[in-house]
Amino acid sequence: MAGIQSMRYKVNCGLHLVIQTSSLSDKNKVEFKLNRETPSFPGRLLQHDLERNYSSRQGDHINLVSSSMPSFPILQRSSEEKILYSDRLTLERQKLTVCPIIDGEEHLRLLNFQHNFITRIQNISNLQRLIFLDLYDNQIEEISGLSTLRSLRVLLLGKNRIKKISNLENLKNLDVLDLHGNQITKIENVNHLCDLRVLNLARNLLSHVDNLSGLDSLTELNLRHNQITFVRDVDNLPCLQRLFLSFNNISSFDSVSCLAESTSLSDITFDGNPIAQESWYKHTVLQSMTQLRQLDMKRITEEERRVASVVAKKEEEKKRESHKQSLLKEKKRLTINNVARKWDLQQRVASLATSQDRKDSESPPQEPCQIDGSTISAFPEETGSLDPGLSNALQGLSVTETHLVEIDGDTLSLYGSGALECLDRNWSIQTASMVTTVSFTFIEFDEIVQVLPKLKMKFPNSLHLKFKETNLVMLQQFNALAQLRRVDQLTIDPQGNPVVNFTLWKYYVLFRLSHFGMQKINGTEVTQNDMIMAERLFGILAHVASSELPQYRMISILGDARKKQFRYLLESKGKKPGIISEETNDSKRLIGENTNRATLNYTTREFYHEKLEEIKDKKKFCKMYVEDLVKEATAINMKNEALQKLWPQMFIELVRDAVIEIRSKDSYMKLCLQQITDQK
Repeated sequence: MAGIQSMRYKVNCGLHLVIQTSSLSDKNKVEFKLNRETPSFPGRLLQHDLERNYSSRQGDHINLVSSSMPSFPILQRSSEEKILYSDRLTLERQKLTVCPIIDGEEHLRLLNFQHNFITRIQNISNLQRLIFLDLYDNQIEEISGLSTLRSLRVLLLGKNRIKKISNLENLKNLDVLDLHGNQITKIENVNHLCDLRVLNLARNLLSHVDNLSGLDSLTELNLRHNQITFVRDVDNLPCLQRLFLSFNNISSFDSVSCLAESTSLSDITFDGNPIAQESWYKHTVLQSMTQLRQLDMKRITEEERRVASVVAKKEEEKKRESHKQSLLKEKKRLTINNVARKWDLQQRVASLATSQDRKDSESPPQEPCQIDGSTISAFPEETGSLDPGLSNALQGLSVTETHLVEIDGDTLSLYGSGALECLDRNWSIQTASMVTTVSFTFIEFDEIVQVLPKLKMKFPNSLHLKFKETNLVMLQQFNALAQLRRVDQLTIDPQGNPVVNFTLWKYYVLFRLSHFGMQKINGTEVTQNDMIMAERLFGILAHVASSELPQYRMISILGDARKKQFRYLLESKGKKPGIISEETNDSKRLIGENTNRATLNYTTREFYHEKLEEIKDKKKFCKMYVEDLVKEATAINMKNEALQKLWPQMFIELVRDAVIEIRSKDSYMKLCLQQITDQK
């Protein structure tokens, strides 16, 4: 060559190789230096992927001849070449498929097999002084044949087909290990390389980083272009300064949290990862890793650190608030699930109790209870033989949170019967007036009826009621809502409310609660035609109910204002038709409609049971009283019969005694005077 070609290979571990070659044999010069000192930070040359291009370098003049052994060529060099290039041998781009037999070259320190087609490392076990071995860009599938190369310091196996890191047990002096561009899926079998300073595993198939203990001298770790999702053990590398994680699948800082524990890291890259797209990415990294000097190959300024500190504090506050909200949501979810389980158990218990009552009803029938002369169908009592497993489960749930009260905007949500107790709280006027929607879930409707007066007082602006899993099973239950102040919207969820399966339930609601002027039912606008249809369907029902009810029962049902109106109607019946004006007739008609509807009321199960117990007590008292009267009358009759039998003899004896006493008049008078004297 006319000029001098120079190739410089320098890695951060401090290994410095310079090879100079000229066309003149007397000027050939090979310089080989091994520098263990780490170069200064500002002047170092980073070559992260260790992908070298040696195409401009002229190879050694060598002859490859066939050997007696099939498929293994023999390397032959002249004596002059051995003298000139005594410690290095370059065999790149020779289209080799196997490693040739190298005899008489035991002094070699650098061996280059770049850009060939070698599939297996072999025939170099005799090169025990070898320091630098380059097998870049071949077709090697397994690391092997290196057990005798104990002096090896640099091993370049990039761009091969290696699937596993293995057979490095004897290479304890390695400084540089380049395995980029292979098919490695796991970091393993490197824990004994305590002197290793550079490890390149870029462009492999790694999904996680761990098993790095023992690499106490490692200063640079290249993991670019893998499939890494989390990193571990990096904080256990005391000398690690540069870590390259670009173009992986890291999506959260928690998956690389161990990096914050490292005190030696000064240069790190995350570009090309999902995490790098987050707005908080840079600030979080700088705040967590205060010792960093470069991030994504850019030097970090003091201003960036200051801004990162401020932003990190704000992000931490947001994170704490978000965590708090997440905990509240999870607690809400668990509580609602618990309430739902308890509700389900209660329904199953009630179903079993109903089945038991039905079995009991198959026995000889009993007379129905009579209240005010009318027959009332009894509610099934929640008694009977229950499944022990259900009972135990129900008791187990009772010791945990079984209700939830939540105000979200203008909606008050109540889950579980225990939530009804919240109506006894001292709600602030502002909070109470803000609530316009009240939602009941997993609560028996009969229990809700009992707190409706409190609801009317505590939340006067509540206009929308929602019922889900409340056991609305019959139309009569809607009568209880008439006692509220006002209802504009009503939502009955089909889940847990069989009443919505009735075709005419909406019309009944519109008829019974017509004084509210309902606007929506289950999200559907109420039209004038709906109101007319409701009146046609159920108007006669109210008329029959009010006309068949005794006057004293009617007055007991109505409130004070309605009582006055009702008495006015009764008094008006005695007047002549001509005296009452047309306006009075209209008022009478309106009042009559409201009064008729008021007779359609609802008696809760609990009230019914109380009334039933009261009737039972009265019945028992009456029975005992009548029995006592019968006993007394029987005794009197027996005494009368005995007197009738004894009276003739008694009368005879009385007459006889009287005759005997007055037979001697003087003696009788003296006896009488003596008795009078004795009495005084």
